[in-house]
Amino acid sequence: MAETFPVIPDPKNPKKNQLKLEGDIVNISDSFNNERMKEVFFNAGVMIDGNVVTIKTKPDYKGQLSPLKSIIFKGEVAEEFYINDEKQKKQWGYLKGAKAEPRESKSGFKYDFKEGAMIFPDSLDKPSRTIITGEGGHSPSRFKHVIETKKGLRRLVPVELERLNMFPDNHTEFDGVTNAKRAFLMGNALVIGIVEKLGATLKKRDNEK
Repeated sequence: MAETFPVIPDPKNPKKNQLKLEGDIVNISDSFNNERMKEVFFNAGVMIDGNVVTIKTKPDYKGQLSPLKSIIFKGEVAEEFYINDEKQKKQWGYLKGAKAEPRESKSGFKYDFKEGAMIFPDSLDKPSRTIITGEGGHSPSRFKHVIETKKGLRRLVPVELERLNMFPDNHTEFDGVTNAKRAFLMGNALVIGIVEKLGATLKKRDNEK
């Protein structure tokens, strides 16, 4: 993975940290999200026997980038994919937005719930986020993709999800397979290009033996 998709220390923010995680998993879990830990971990790292090295990195890639707009379907989109109901728009906005609120579990345990905001709607000029198995269906969700179109906000259609994973158009279109199921299949799939590049690296290593 490191050879196929290399990274370099972030030149604008070259942060690095070393630490040792001690105690049992319960103690580590209880302290993981406190303010001290937020300043400890960066976007890459490795842990061996509790010894952690973590560093701020960026992709070492100079090739072409494919923004979300490059896979947008140009044809007619069914009304079921649009979010025109004002109540639903508010639900989507709430789920995608930042939160800091008290909550209570079914067992009566009270806790403070916090989560950061997500871009809403998704930016067409940037790469997409990861597709999840729950991408399909009309119900509001924090993790489903939503884009702005001339006809208003809408979810991604199955063909767009197929394109994000680099599958042929309508690869999942079969009799009896619903749009929600097609989205589930793409959420459960791997990006073809990633598998292809990893395979090339493995083949190269095998040839070098």
